[in-house]
Amino acid sequence: MHLDDVTTALAGTSAPDRERFLAFVRTHGDAALRRDGGPEHLTASCFVFSPDLGSVLLCLHRKGRFWVQFGGHLEPGDRDLAEAARREAREESGIADLDLLSTSVADLDRHDLHGGFACAAHWDVGFVAVVDPARATTVSDESDDVRWFALDALPEGLAPGLPARLAAVVATVAHRD
Repeated sequence: MHLDDVTTALAGTSAPDRERFLAFVRTHGDAALRRDGGPEHLTASCFVFSPDLGSVLLCLHRKGRFWVQFGGHLEPGDRDLAEAARREAREESGIADLDLLSTSVADLDRHDLHGGFACAAHWDVGFVAVVDPARATTVSDESDDVRWFALDALPEGLAPGLPARLAAVVATVAHRD
């Protein structure tokens, strides 16, 4: 993954935190792309929705003890942020042929980490996939559960800010159509 590709992807979004993310990447350079590059770094995630955008597939994160979209650290073999998000969603959902709806960034969210996390903060870059809820899923080693939820009946114990992020991502996806 090249730093120029990351800045191009970030510059192409209209997400409210775009300038803050670009400043972080420009300040930290390649270290922003590596989990060993410092206590704060980029991550990639994937919001997996049903085709009607009425339900979302979430995982119960083992370390964080909260329901959240699929995602994680960038790996050396990832070509770009979109590929990292797709890889994470495939690994954590068990849906091997999951593909992104678009390679455009749909969400930016910087969040502090506490408890069992070695990192201080993640600068998360989110993408979207659409999957039939009838597809079989599996639980990865990083989660305790994977389950579909209607957006109007989300579970207790969500990651902080997740309902607002879901609403914004659905609005972004609906606007693209």
